[in-house]
Amino acid sequence: MQVSSLNEVKIYSLSCGKSLPEWLSDRKKRALQKKDVDIRRRIELIQDFEMPTVCTTIKVSKDGQYILATGTYKPRVRCYDTYQLSLKFERCLDSEVVTFETLSDDYSKIVFLHNDRYIEFHSQSGFYYKTRIPKFGRDFSYHYPSCDLYFVGASSEVYRLNLEQGRYLNPLQTDAAENNVCDINSVHGLFATGTIEGRVECWDPRTRGRVGVLDCALSSVTADSEINSLPTISALKFNGALTMAVGTSTGQGKIFTSLEPEHDLNDVCLYPNSGMLLTANEAPKMGIYYVPVLGPAPRWCSFLDNLTEELEENPESTVYDDYKFVTKKDLENLGLTHLIGSPFLRAYMHGFFMDIRLYHKVKLMVNPFAYEEYRKDKIRQKIEETRAQRVQLKKLPKVNKELALKLIEEEEEKQKSTWKKKVKSLPNILTDDRFKVMFENPDFQVDEESEEFRLLNPLVSKISEKRKKKLRLLEQQELHGKEEEEEPEGKPSDAESSESSDDEKDWVTEVRKQRRLLQQEEKVKRQEQLREDQQTVLKPQFYEIKAGEEFRSFKDSATKQKLMNKTLEDRLKLEAKNGTLSVSDTTVGSKQLTFTLKKSEQQKKQQEAEKLHRQERKAVRRSAGHLRSRPRRGRPFH
Repeated sequence: MQVSSLNEVKIYSLSCGKSLPEWLSDRKKRALQKKDVDIRRRIELIQDFEMPTVCTTIKVSKDGQYILATGTYKPRVRCYDTYQLSLKFERCLDSEVVTFETLSDDYSKIVFLHNDRYIEFHSQSGFYYKTRIPKFGRDFSYHYPSCDLYFVGASSEVYRLNLEQGRYLNPLQTDAAENNVCDINSVHGLFATGTIEGRVECWDPRTRGRVGVLDCALSSVTADSEINSLPTISALKFNGALTMAVGTSTGQGKIFTSLEPEHDLNDVCLYPNSGMLLTANEAPKMGIYYVPVLGPAPRWCSFLDNLTEELEENPESTVYDDYKFVTKKDLENLGLTHLIGSPFLRAYMHGFFMDIRLYHKVKLMVNPFAYEEYRKDKIRQKIEETRAQRVQLKKLPKVNKELALKLIEEEEEKQKSTWKKKVKSLPNILTDDRFKVMFENPDFQVDEESEEFRLLNPLVSKISEKRKKKLRLLEQQELHGKEEEEEPEGKPSDAESSESSDDEKDWVTEVRKQRRLLQQEEKVKRQEQLREDQQTVLKPQFYEIKAGEEFRSFKDSATKQKLMNKTLEDRLKLEAKNGTLSVSDTTVGSKQLTFTLKKSEQQKKQQEAEKLHRQERKAVRRSAGHLRSRPRRGRPFH
C-alpha cells in the first residue's frame, strides 16, 4: 500500500505493492510473508482483481454490489462481487470491447459495444442477442424513459436503437464529421455528443432536435497554450442538472490530476457515494485508490477508515522485485541455457523469471570487469558534458566525422540558398537530440568498405578526397587553436564545382567500376580460401553403424546424392529406364504415371517366405483326377 499527498489531500493506493507470482508454491509464499515486511503489509482488497494482459474499461453496477471490467487477451468480461470480495464469473467474448453499460441495477442486463461494429446483449445467464451498426462505434448512452440506445462513432449520424420495439429508429444528423463521446443527463434527459471539431452538440430526445452547440475548442485555446492540432472532444460527463465536464485531446479540461498510476489509464470509475476510485490500466492489475476527501469508504470495506490512520508513507515496490526477467538470448549470453526446464527458471511469456541474486552472481562471473567499464564510461561522459559547456571551435564528433562534415557542408549551402530565396530551413540532424547517439556511439559508425555503401554511394571515392582535405584542415585548426576557418588550398571554387558536375554525370561509370572491384575482391577471397583448403590436411572421419544394421558401401548414399542433384525430368527418365516408373496416355488425352515403390528388407523377406510356403504346399498336394462322378440317367439338363 502506498500513500501520496497533493495539496494536503492524501491518496491511498490499495493495489500497489509487491505481487507474488502465481507459480510460487504456498510454502514459498508463507516464507516470503514471514521475512518480507512489504508483502506482509500488502492488502488484497478483492481477490484476483486483475486481467491476463490489459484492462480496457471498468464500471460499477447501480446497486454497488458488482464491479465489471473488460480486458484482453483473450477478450473477456469479469464480474466481481464486493460482498464476497472475489470473482463471481468470467465470460469470453468474440472481439475486444470498446465500452459497455449495465441497463439493470445488477449484472443481469449488459450491453457491449465491440470494435468490429457488433452490439452484444447479455442476460444473467450469458449471451442473449447480437446486432450490428453501420459504422464503427466509439461510445453509447442509454435513455431510460424511451428505452433508446444512442451510438456515436466514425459517422456524422447518431444511431438510435429502441429496445422496446427491437428496431432501429431514424438517426440524429449532426454537423460534425465524426463523434467521439456522448452522455445523457440523468435529471432532464438531455443528450450531448462531443465531436472531432471540438464542439459539443446538445439534443432533446423528445423532439429529436438540436437545442444548443458549445464550441469548446475555441474557448480552450488561450494565448499561452501551445497546440499542434485542433482540439477534439475526448471526454464528456454530466454532473447534476446544470454541470458538465468536458475534456479535449490536447489536455484542456483536466479536472483530477493527483493520481499518478504506474501505467497509462484506459478508464476511471468512481464508486457511488464513496471516496473510492477504480482504474483500468495498460497492465494486468487494476488500480484501486481511496481518497477520504471525496467521501467515506464503501460499506463492504468500511475497515479502510481505520487502516488509513495507521498507514505510513512507504516507497512503492516494483512488481517481481526479487526476480529478473530474461529472454533466451540473455541465457545464451550468460551460458545458462542448460537451466531451461529446471526449478531455477520459470517460463513466462517470451522468456523466463530467475532469482535476481543468481542473475547478478552469474553476470559477475561472466564479466567481472563490467562495473569498472561502466564506471569509466560514466566518467568519460561526464567529462565530455563539461567540455561541451565550454566555448569551442568548430569541432567534429569522434564518430562519423565524414558524415558530420557532409551535413555541415549541406547546412552551409542551405543557409546560403535560404538567404537568397528566403525559404524556411529544416532542422539540422547534428543539433537534433534524436540523432545525437549516431555521432556518439561507435556502434553507429558507417562502414565505407562495405558492399552496400560502395554501391549506393558511387561518387564517395572522389567526394571523400575533397572532404578529407577539409577534415585535415579542421584538425590542424583544433591543434593550433585558430578561431577562424581558412579555405583549403588547392583548386579554386569554380574548378571544384565543375569537377563535382562532371562526377554527377559519370555516376553510371563509377557504379560499374565499383561493381567490378567488388567482383575482383570476391574472386581473390575465393582463391585464398581454395588455397587454404588445399593446404589443410584432411583427417579421416569415422562413422558408427547402428546395432542390427550391416555395412554395404557408400555407393548407395553417393547415388542418392547424385540423383537429388539432377532435375525432375532426368530423374523421371532414369526411373522409367529402371522400371520403377511408367508413363502412359489415357483415352481423354491426359498422362498417367505409375510408380513402383521400393520395398523394404522386411517386405522382401516376407515375400520370400510366402513364396517358399506356396512351393511347399504345391509339393505335398495330392491329385484328385481319379475321383470321377457317375453319369446321371435321363435327359441331360441344358
